[in-house]
Amino acid sequence: MADTVAELKPRIDKTLEDLKRELTKVRTGRASTAILDNIRVDQYGTLTPLAGVASINAPEPRLITIKPWDKSVLKDIEKALRQSDLGINPMNDGEMIRLPFPPLTEERRKEIVKQVKTKAEDHKVAIRNHRRDILEALKGQQKDKKITEDDLKRFTKDVEDKTAAGIKEVDKIYAAKEAEVMKV
Repeated sequence: MADTVAELKPRIDKTLEDLKRELTKVRTGRASTAILDNIRVDQYGTLTPLAGVASINAPEPRLITIKPWDKSVLKDIEKALRQSDLGINPMNDGEMIRLPFPPLTEERRKEIVKQVKTKAEDHKVAIRNHRRDILEALKGQQKDKKITEDDLKRFTKDVEDKTAAGIKEVDKIYAAKEAEVMKV
């Protein structure tokens, strides 16, 4: 019974980590190499993560440089970047690829904030689903006479408190990302 309630915290933590990881991929005014994590390059007929074929750096706030270890893959990297949904035009100088990030317009910033809010809401729903699963398990245990009604009330309060704390943390993460996106 207490084990059932103890399951909730790791589930919420995992959901929060997933939200943080998702938000690192969201483009802000600054160049972040994390947005390239999902880019795959066709290297000798095999799709390879971009980080596996080149070194990726952000030397300036609005620039990412990609320097392949094998220059013959340069065209393949450029092709993969153009086919991605980044909306950034790669510049190939024969040695490396530069990804210049133009400043975001106010309208684009608001669009990005909407995307971030949607991701935050999805993660809140996931936390609430964890709560529902735990409460159903507790009610089943009470029905099977494994726990008393008083235990059920006590555990339910604990579950509600942990859920509220998780949702509050999602709101905090969202607010921080919103501030980062809207910062000019």
